[in-house]
Amino acid sequence: MTLTKRIIPCLDIKDGRVVKGTNFLGLRDAGDPVELAASYNEQGADEVVFLDITASKENRKALIDVIRRAADQLFLPLTVGGGVSSVKDMQDLLRAGADKVSVNTSGIKNPELIRQGAEKFGNQCIVSAIDVRRNDTKKEGTTEILMPDGSLCWYEVVIYGGSRPTGIDAVKWAKEAERLGSGEILLTSMETDGVKKGFDIPVTSKIASEVGIPVIASGGVGKVEHFYDGFVCGHADACLAASVFHFGEMKVGDVKKYLHERGVCVRV
Repeated sequence: MTLTKRIIPCLDIKDGRVVKGTNFLGLRDAGDPVELAASYNEQGADEVVFLDITASKENRKALIDVIRRAADQLFLPLTVGGGVSSVKDMQDLLRAGADKVSVNTSGIKNPELIRQGAEKFGNQCIVSAIDVRRNDTKKEGTTEILMPDGSLCWYEVVIYGGSRPTGIDAVKWAKEAERLGSGEILLTSMETDGVKKGFDIPVTSKIASEVGIPVIASGGVGKVEHFYDGFVCGHADACLAASVFHFGEMKVGDVKKYLHERGVCVRV
């Protein structure tokens, strides 16, 4: 059976507003999160992701009131992340209306949080968000990935909104996150984030081939063909995008029509 591929708008939230930058920097305002999410609901998005991008760095919790307002207006799955550091945080977000909880920095610092959340709420509720960057420095035990130019590199996990390297191999961490109980991987490459030249296909494809759970490709959409590449070349189960939707460059329905016409199984 062919599983339907998903299109997911992502709303990065800072100070109660949706923002978007390039390579995790240079943030600009993109609007009210609830209004944007409601518009994506009408456009036929399969899910919406809310990420409070500075919550972990600022040591505060995700915006519960925004989630409640959004949940009242949405009729599609809502994933929320940012500042989730305990099972109670997960419970609060799910009670506020989230369907899934995304764990990033806190999962690296305390991997048991993933297992505890999966045991209490089910694997389907736990998403491991993994932010990565390319590292050309040789390091024993890392997974070398072939780049389009023929070079080799490994991908390092970064935390706190991309501001702190961890030395952890991204492929190995994705496999560990699955073992601990994550139901999905949300993979974002710092190299491609906001650049609009397409997803980071080498790492997306590699992780998708190494885990048995869905992988969401994130970071880099600039044209509709990039969604096709993410699914066909990157073997992603879902493709996530932000600025092209937020600033009206594309509509979710048009993306799905394009994919459907090219043989990608999407919900239309």
